[in-house]
Amino acid sequence: MGKDYYKILGIPSGSNEDEIKKAYRKMALKFHPDKNKEANAEEKFKEIAEAYEVLSDPKKRTIYDQYGEDGLKAGGGGSAGGQGNTYHYTFHGDPHATFASFFGGSNPFDMFFNSGRSRGNTNGFGDHEIDIEVEGDDDPFSAFSRFGFNGINGFHHGSGGGAGRRHHAEALHGRRKLQDPPVVHELRVSLEEVFHGCTKRMKITRRRLNPDGRTLRTEDKILNIVIKRGWKEGTKITFPKEGDETSENIPADIAFVLKDKGHPHFKRDGSNIIYTVKISLKEALCGCTVNIPTIDNRMIPLPCSDVIKPGTVKRLRGEGLPFPKSPLQRGDLIVEFQVRFPDRIPPQSREIIKQNLPVS
Repeated sequence: MGKDYYKILGIPSGSNEDEIKKAYRKMALKFHPDKNKEANAEEKFKEIAEAYEVLSDPKKRTIYDQYGEDGLKAGGGGSAGGQGNTYHYTFHGDPHATFASFFGGSNPFDMFFNSGRSRGNTNGFGDHEIDIEVEGDDDPFSAFSRFGFNGINGFHHGSGGGAGRRHHAEALHGRRKLQDPPVVHELRVSLEEVFHGCTKRMKITRRRLNPDGRTLRTEDKILNIVIKRGWKEGTKITFPKEGDETSENIPADIAFVLKDKGHPHFKRDGSNIIYTVKISLKEALCGCTVNIPTIDNRMIPLPCSDVIKPGTVKRLRGEGLPFPKSPLQRGDLIVEFQVRFPDRIPPQSREIIKQNLPVS
């Protein structure tokens, strides 16, 4: 008897093309294994893909309606002219490929059901996905497939770097679309912003495809970039498919790579911060107390009773930046000493030093 593809998609046999697409969208999202953890989800997901592949293709659907699954796959059954059906169909076996082809992208599903998940250290950066909130919409992908990109604060599309052209198949009028290379820009942040966390608002101007599918219009959008406490330089925040949209392309991803601003007092070393203090030769030899500023505008007195040699380092535990994965814990404030030597020493002082300083 074979499979009932209409029943699998939950539609009547007379459904039109739009109804078939809508049914596949709904069922594929419901039974995608990344969301649905039931034991039979993978197999159901595969059946849904196969049903859509057959019913969305007029030739396959006609043969299926006439001969059923067995006739479609085995070439059986008879025709009006008495000739057997010589068409043989075999499902390619990869429901994820069908899913990607339908929505456009290697796996756009991940963007919605695993938002905020770290991608790992691709391209040498610690990639972090922006949390994308999906509100009540029958098609959660529609809001993102419409956006394009023209410039960021005066930067134009061509000015951004890219990791090469990524290929994404999209079944649209029988043509393959290519996704534009990622548009990458530096986002400079101060150490105070990294310490406290902040939200940056970036205005982008991009081209957007009109409903007629041919003409374009220009549109502005504000991207809210959430900088979490302790994020390191090189962290990349990606907004999927926010680039320019045309009838010929899949919009590029827009990415921002964190870059530390220079600081008047501190240098950064991961989650540690470094402060250099200058003391006189007298203070280095005889002892002193130096006041060390902190990133949160406090002042810590640091007694130095031992001899301070050039290159001496002291460490104030827990006074650095938050750890990215444990923001309640912090790195250290490392104090480096520079000893100022006098340009000259009076003769009487020279004699006293000679008499009192040890030879070695």
